[in-house]
Amino acid sequence: MNPNELSLLVVEPSDLQRKIIIKQLKQQGITHVSEAKSIAEAYASVETHPRDLITSAMYFDDGTAIDLLKKVRNNPAISDTPFMLVTSEHRRELLEEFKQSGVIALLPKPFTPDHLATAINTTIDLLSTDELELEYFDVHEVRVLLVDDSRLARNHIKRVLNNLGLLKVTEAVDGSEAITLLKDNMYDLVVTDYNMPEVDGKELTKYIRNESEQSHLPILMVTSESNDTHLANILTEGVTAMCDKPFEPQNVKKILYKILED
Repeated sequence: MNPNELSLLVVEPSDLQRKIIIKQLKQQGITHVSEAKSIAEAYASVETHPRDLITSAMYFDDGTAIDLLKKVRNNPAISDTPFMLVTSEHRRELLEEFKQSGVIALLPKPFTPDHLATAINTTIDLLSTDELELEYFDVHEVRVLLVDDSRLARNHIKRVLNNLGLLKVTEAVDGSEAITLLKDNMYDLVVTDYNMPEVDGKELTKYIRNESEQSHLPILMVTSESNDTHLANILTEGVTAMCDKPFEPQNVKKILYKILED
């Protein structure tokens, strides 16, 4: 798929900002662009004419981008539509919900052509199948345990994994459920969130390494954590690799090659 094959919806209350974004999209080769000024207008548009990507500002008179994202994710017909946030908001607590909801990119406002190109390429990756070619595994037979307390995040991560050829994905809503599954089932890979209630990713990793009969399991930790001390502590617990949220297909592909082939 090429950028000129993509159909986008730009949701932005400012006429000027909308024009700027559309101009930059055209510079990336994207010409099929629709516009909306509000949450209601955007949802009505994408419900009637599904798009390959929604790019949205944060704040509107009738709500915020998270309201639009939730409405889209709760509509089975359009629930897997890639969503990109364009915002000048930097407060971590306000952006965390978007990261947990499976957005493909958080673009700063103003964003650079490189930022936009990366987000467009991520969209194309999500819409394409690009299976891993493994020397030691049949990728279709790799058993994955996916652990995340956010249903939206699990759906996004599972979609990325499926596109890479990992089709045997078992889901757990938190570390506690994951531990129960690990006691009765064998896996080849664990992909887990860090921040979860009750048993978080760090505690799950400690269980796998110290108490599980599958102590050798490779563990990919997915996190939006930015605290360097916390990240260092996670790594010392035996995590095989770490990956940021948003969960970008090409980055994940490189990590999985290293994890599964080494």
